[in-house]
Amino acid sequence: MAAVLPITQQISRSAPQSSPTAAADLCLSDVEECLIYDQHGASTTFRSLFQCSKAIIVFVRNFLCYACKEYVEDLSKIPQEALMDADVRLVVIGQSSFSHIEAFCSLTGYQHEIYVDHTRHIFKKLGMRKGEEFTETASKSPHVKSSMLMGSLKSMWRAMTSPAFDFQGDPLQQGGAIIVGPGSDVHFAHFDMNRFDHMPINQLLHLAGMQMIDFNRHPRIIDI
Repeated sequence: MAAVLPITQQISRSAPQSSPTAAADLCLSDVEECLIYDQHGASTTFRSLFQCSKAIIVFVRNFLCYACKEYVEDLSKIPQEALMDADVRLVVIGQSSFSHIEAFCSLTGYQHEIYVDHTRHIFKKLGMRKGEEFTETASKSPHVKSSMLMGSLKSMWRAMTSPAFDFQGDPLQQGGAIIVGPGSDVHFAHFDMNRFDHMPINQLLHLAGMQMIDFNRHPRIIDI
């Protein structure tokens, strides 16, 4: 199988946060020592995620967000073997209490690394958007299958039936994705404009030097 060389560049989008210089300008020094928490409440530093290897780090909105749920469902289809072969870590970071992680993973089938930044300190310091901006040129995530109406109803139902009724994070906070490491070099950065503005997963994999995935029906690695 032919190796795919990593491309360390930004893909232009319509949002100001996604300018071609965004990755080069992004400085992690203010957030490297910020603590993130796993499903058991154990803490580690943000820096530990990318200190020794390259990492794809995906920041998501609240765990009740149906768009984020469906995006993470597709992230869960990335084979662990493919990540290990490429020496790349895949990490999801939410902004709720750590107590919601286990249920979210069970719901989405996600088995890779996941943490929360419940203070949203990393989200804020990196400059991720608060509120949503919709434009005619903004693209919708190919990973979101539900309509806004049905997705919102599903999210509301999950909120009403959860043991603790809360938003599982700030509903106005948007997420994004970065590719970083080894060390603090940021190779790519994209900050979401709205709940649908996720970076397509195959583009993230390609930029990290990995094989892309066929998400139709039975996920498989695309041999290129």
